[in-house]
Order: sequence, then C-alpha cells, then structure tokens
Amino acid sequence: MANILGIGIATLDIVNHVAAWPAEDAEVRALAQDMRRGGNVTNTLVVLSQLGHRCRWAGTLADDASSATIRADLARYAIDTTDVRQIPGAHAPTSYIALSVQNGSRTIIHYRDLPEYDLDAFRRIDLHGLDWLHAEGRNVAAVAGMLKHARRQHPRLPLSVEIEKPREHIEELCGLADLLIYSRHYALHQLGAEAPAAPEAAADAFLRRQRQRAPRAIHVCSWGEHGAYGLTPDGERHHSPAFAPPRVIDTIGAGDTFNAGLIHARLAGQGLAESLCSACRLAGDKVGRRGLDGFTSQSLQEQP
Repeated sequence: MANILGIGIATLDIVNHVAAWPAEDAEVRALAQDMRRGGNVTNTLVVLSQLGHRCRWAGTLADDASSATIRADLARYAIDTTDVRQIPGAHAPTSYIALSVQNGSRTIIHYRDLPEYDLDAFRRIDLHGLDWLHAEGRNVAAVAGMLKHARRQHPRLPLSVEIEKPREHIEELCGLADLLIYSRHYALHQLGAEAPAAPEAAADAFLRRQRQRAPRAIHVCSWGEHGAYGLTPDGERHHSPAFAPPRVIDTIGAGDTFNAGLIHARLAGQGLAESLCSACRLAGDKVGRRGLDGFTSQSLQEQP
C-alpha cells in the first residue's frame, strides 16, 4: 500500500445515455441519465484507492451543493481531501456528457468557472511520507512550480504528469517528471501533418521526439484500441495491445483508469512492458462496465 497525492480537478458529470450521437439541431430522448463525480486526477485516485492505496487529493472546490456531492463521493472511496482549497461563492465545474449506447463513445461539453489550485496552497502541503505524486498537465506555470518544489523537498519522490491536451507552454512540464503519460490526441497534435498513418510508427515518432525533451523520463502514450506504447530512458520501446471487453459499455474515465493501472504497476516494481500490459488490462476492464466501481487486484489479471 502506497501513499499517493494527486493534483488536478474534480467535476460533476451529468451523463445522458443516448442511442447514438444525434445530428446537429436534432432532438433526441435520453435513454437514461446519471450524475457522477468526474475529473481526471480524482478518477485516477478512486481507482488507486480500490487497488489498496492511501490517496489524497489537492484541488479546488466551491461551496455549492454540487461540490458537496463531489466531496461525499470522494469520501466514499476514502480519498483524503484535507488539502482541498474551498472557494466561497463559486460554482463546481460541470461536464455535460452524451454517452452513445451504440459504441460507448462520449462527447463532453465542459463548464468551468473556478480558480485552479495554486502554488502557495501546494507549498503548505506536508509531503513527508508520500510514495508518489501525480499531477494533471494543466495550469502549467503553477504545476511546474509544484513539481520543482516537490523535487527540492523530496528528490527521490516519484513524480508523474498526465499530458492530455495541447496547452500553451505544456512542454515545460516534460523535464520535471519521472513518468510522462500522453494521450493519442496530444501525440497526433504534436506530430501534425508529419504523423505516420500507422499507429505504431506514429507513436514511435512521437515518443522519440518527447525523449529529446526529457531524456531521463519514462514516456508512455495510450493509443485507444491499439493499446499503449512506452519508451524507457535507455531508448527501449515497449507496446501492449488493448484488452477489449466482450461489450464496450462506458468509455468515460478509461484514460484515467489506464493512468491508475500504470502508477500501481510501477509502485509494485513492474518493468515498463509489464506495466503497460497491466494498465491496458485495467482500462479494458473499465470500458466493459459503467462507472468506476468494483476494481480489485483481479482486474489486473488475465481473464479466461
């Protein structure tokens, strides 16, 4: 069991289950609707908590009813929110999601009017006893300061960063972490028109480019139905296939679950090849179920 701190956002997700994504200006009836706590880092922490780790979240919340729902959900998974900064009079970030029953895809409209977690708040956190620190790649200047502060205070503390979307100056975070986790969307954006058509070639080109930015880090890129690719500081490339469930039910949080599987595997001392496999297996388990409930160590094992 490890002590893990996550830095990022939490949201209230309003999920409408629809038969298929509607055409523009169409009116469709939702087959079902549910509300969930969302947010990349908090999703990752919820999965890690179910895998047996002690998890803390550093982020901001408002003081409205939606934020109370978010806090209650995190408490259900034993996520420590002591380091949360509450903003009076604000509104909880809200994601409106259309989830297609046809293929499990999701389209998200996100509303946010809440300040990000800042460096001053992070400096007040007691980092002693931590085994891992994981951050979302957002609010770049503040996150860069947090990673530098953590490195100065605890040089041996493993640091990981998720880089999901292109953001201004996001590349500044690459040299500050031990493990960098990229999305396919970000990789293809970086490659632009030079991106090879074959997923393996595109992933290889991207990861080798990123290694030039941060030669001492491990670089990992998830690639959806093609699995995930990784590159070690020594230049060894590894790949794991995806593990598709019998039926794709819900893709919301699949990437966050992948991140949790990767962190869990690295904490267990697994090499990069084995870690990629564990993370892909966990993500495959997730897309075959609704929500983020029910993860156990069995989720990491090969299914018959």
